[in-house]
Formats: sequence, C-alpha cells, structure tokens
Amino acid sequence: MSSSKARRRGPRIVVRRSGIHGRGVFARRRLREGETVCEYKGERIGEAESGRRYPENMDDLNHTFVFGVEHDLNIDGGAKGNIARWINHACDSNCDTYEKDKRIYVRAIRDIRPGEELSYDYAIEAGERLTKTVKARWPCWCGTKKCRGTVLVPAPKPRKKVKRRAA
Repeated sequence: MSSSKARRRGPRIVVRRSGIHGRGVFARRRLREGETVCEYKGERIGEAESGRRYPENMDDLNHTFVFGVEHDLNIDGGAKGNIARWINHACDSNCDTYEKDKRIYVRAIRDIRPGEELSYDYAIEAGERLTKTVKARWPCWCGTKKCRGTVLVPAPKPRKKVKRRAA
C-alpha cells in the first residue's frame, strides 16, 4: 500500500471523550488479537522524580501517567507522551502491555471493533494493605462485571525462605 493511501485511511486509533473516564482511546478500524496497537511514550525518569511529580494524595483521588519499566526506570506519559497515555484502565480489558528493550507497548488481547474504546488493566501494585480507604484513593470506573473497584492490585507476597538441611 502506498503511503498516500495509508494517510487517507488515517490513524488506527484516536482520542475522544470516554464513557469510562475523561478522555479515552478508540479504534478507528478493526484491531486483531495480538496486534501491537502503540508504544507508551514519555520522558524516562527515576523513582525519586516520579514521586516528586506524582505524590500520592492520602486524602483524595490519585492519578498518574507514570508506567514502571523496571527498578528506577519509569516512563512519564504526562511529559513528552503520546496517545497511549489516554488509554483507560478496565478490570476486564481488551488490551495488555508488554516490555521489549526497556520500552512499553500496548497490544490487543482480543479482536477490537471499530469505535470500541481500548483499555488495559493498570494493575498498580499497592504499597500497603488494600483497605476500602486505599481503594477509594485509586478508584476504577470501568463498570465491567469483573470490576474490583480500584486500579490497584495487592503487592506480591514475599517468598518464604526454605531452610535446607545438610545431607
């Protein structure tokens, strides 16, 4: 296909007002299961800068455009970001994310119809017990049957050390 023909078709995804929350990203054409939809772009920052830019508000709602890649490497979609920062969370989502070469990509996990809003599970690890109060600071508005009411997930439990006896 020539590049002029591709340009006439327009982008595969667009930002519009969302039924989930604020702005959202919508498919303009069918996206196939397994298809990489876009890269999550933004400024690459460390943990300290991430905490400075997005301190947790203990008395109100929170949000962030920071996507953790690995320890002390995050992508802040709020700074130098692209369309991916507007993809909303849903507990029963149609996309997931994957990392390759310290970059984050969004991929369709099922076929997505034109006009359908894209979503993935943010699965933000809670740094504390998931109480009703903690969940309320990080709410989910997806409204799916599987909605857990928060974008948070419990932090993984530490693995128990196995004591080995000498043979």
